[in-house]
Amino acid sequence: MSNAYQKFVSRGLGAALAKSLGLPRPAKLRRFRAGDPLLPGPVQLIGTSNGAREIAEELLTWGLDVRTHDAGNTRLGGILVMLDDVAAPSDLSAPAQELAAAVRRLGAGARVVVVSRAASNAVGQGTRAARQAVTGLVRSLAHEMRGGATANGIVVADGVSVTAPSTLGALRFLFSGRSAYVDGQFLTVDSSRGELPADPERPLAGKVAVVTGAARGIGAEIATVLSRDGATVVAVDVPQAGEALSAVTNRVGGTALQLDVTRPDAGQVILDHARSRHGGLDIVVHNAGITRDKLLVNMGKARWDSVMAVNLESQLAMNRTFEAAGLTGLRIVSLASTSGIAGNRGQTNYGASKAGVIGLVQAEADVFAQGNGGVNAVAPGFIETDMTAKMPFGPKWAGRLVLPSLQQGGLPRDVAEGVAFLSSDAAAGINGTVLRVCGQSLIGA
Repeated sequence: MSNAYQKFVSRGLGAALAKSLGLPRPAKLRRFRAGDPLLPGPVQLIGTSNGAREIAEELLTWGLDVRTHDAGNTRLGGILVMLDDVAAPSDLSAPAQELAAAVRRLGAGARVVVVSRAASNAVGQGTRAARQAVTGLVRSLAHEMRGGATANGIVVADGVSVTAPSTLGALRFLFSGRSAYVDGQFLTVDSSRGELPADPERPLAGKVAVVTGAARGIGAEIATVLSRDGATVVAVDVPQAGEALSAVTNRVGGTALQLDVTRPDAGQVILDHARSRHGGLDIVVHNAGITRDKLLVNMGKARWDSVMAVNLESQLAMNRTFEAAGLTGLRIVSLASTSGIAGNRGQTNYGASKAGVIGLVQAEADVFAQGNGGVNAVAPGFIETDMTAKMPFGPKWAGRLVLPSLQQGGLPRDVAEGVAFLSSDAAAGINGTVLRVCGQSLIGA
């Protein structure tokens, strides 16, 4: 995002001009900084279920100022809406009205999180309809947020407590500055597995993490954030990127591994390196990826095959190696893309590969859960990188201002924050899901 534009429309003549012309006025997003409070003000709790009372007690242990009534003129830092007991569409009316009044008091960078139950076949028609209605409520509300505030949801499977570790872990993530570019999205907690970290600011302490494609861009930022959160990082990239890879490793510690991930033995090389240099392997981030864009009618076999080989087939081969090794508690996070969800002109190969990543994550979730691990994906939207800086003016500014409800592009750090959360033990009850880090782009769901 152009800081000059953002500053111009945020005050004075620029703000007045933007308002009169209907121009986007992107707000400065609240991002994580060590030592900052979890929320920038009190949190209002809406809901009267047993789960609401249980979760209120947990929030108090986090040092939050929890309000269970109208906060008057106080600027709220967050709203937590407990809809875990919704049984019919009519049950949504009262909390929706209470939410409407509370939203008026939200401050800049605030967070709204709605906790509900899964709309599964196991419940009756009315209950399922009401639970599904929550998704439309949250996603629509997210489009109405102002001042960099966001609205997201947590869906808890029946039989799983709303105070299960991963429910609380997801809530802390969505409340915090780590979720700055996550908007209108849902995290599904489908098991009671997981453990909250002793130190919320270093949730990956003692973990060994491998990041492929780590020499630059999003991969380098993922390595940086994982290291910040306490992990020892093995940074992997092709030999041609050796100098940049060394710079990343020198900055974050850990070790560098020059390796083409399309090698048939890439998974074994990574595993051997992690074990011999660091004593094990806890986290794998499949970030390595390439683009070879062309309209399908002009796309040769080499363009198609190279993208599929790097972006998808390499992950499948490496995961087979990790599965065969019988690693306990291995958490894998793959980089998908909104192009794999909604498609994108000139990217049939890229879109196919990223949609395939989503299918791979869903297919292998149960496989790795058997070893107390899991597989998830992060799907970035328009992220400000060196590659997007070279885009034509029109598509670039449409991606920044028109498509996302937050009216700006995200940063590589925003993607890295989502990866770090899904890599943590606090997310162990979340498996086979895709977290969109897209500022609620209008592309796709």
